[in-house]
Amino acid sequence: MLKGVNRVLLGIVGLVLVVLGGSVLAIGLGAPAPSWWLHDGRHDVLLDEAERTRWRDEGWWWPAVIAVLAILVLLSLWWLLAVLRRRRPAEVLVDTGDDEDASLRGRALEQALAEEASHLDGVDRAHVLLTGRRRAPRARVLLLLRPHVDPGTTLRSLTRGPLTHARNSAGLPTLPTETRLRAVKHPPERVT
Repeated sequence: MLKGVNRVLLGIVGLVLVVLGGSVLAIGLGAPAPSWWLHDGRHDVLLDEAERTRWRDEGWWWPAVIAVLAILVLLSLWWLLAVLRRRRPAEVLVDTGDDEDASLRGRALEQALAEEASHLDGVDRAHVLLTGRRRAPRARVLLLLRPHVDPGTTLRSLTRGPLTHARNSAGLPTLPTETRLRAVKHPPERVT
């Protein structure tokens, strides 16, 4: 969801900046000002003396400006951190039992889980994605099931097999998992 919100916000901000920046550039180069433009011509300033000093004597003005700017800065920082934060752990820390940790590549664990899950009865394909932190990973599993397969049986097989093996081999106390089951859609066949 965050990826979609990020794209929409970036698109809106980019569009506004391109329209305003292009209008300012065009008017500055001598093009006639559009009817919706705030100012009259190329020598008009963005904020004249009256507009700049209009609210200066009001007691609420400067605290309101500072509050709005502070909120904008905090929202921008939150957005930047949300974009930069990694969704997938590059490695999972494995407890070796001798008071030291070893690291296991996150993609290797994903591939091992997907490979073992794809060999379960009734599973056509499996996709695995690790999320969370290095010491507490979480798994998202998508199983594409063949027609006429009991989803409950497949889910129990996944829990008792690949997920238990992955949790035990990585030395994790738990491996929270979100599993999605979908039926494989085959193209219709002609019967003659």
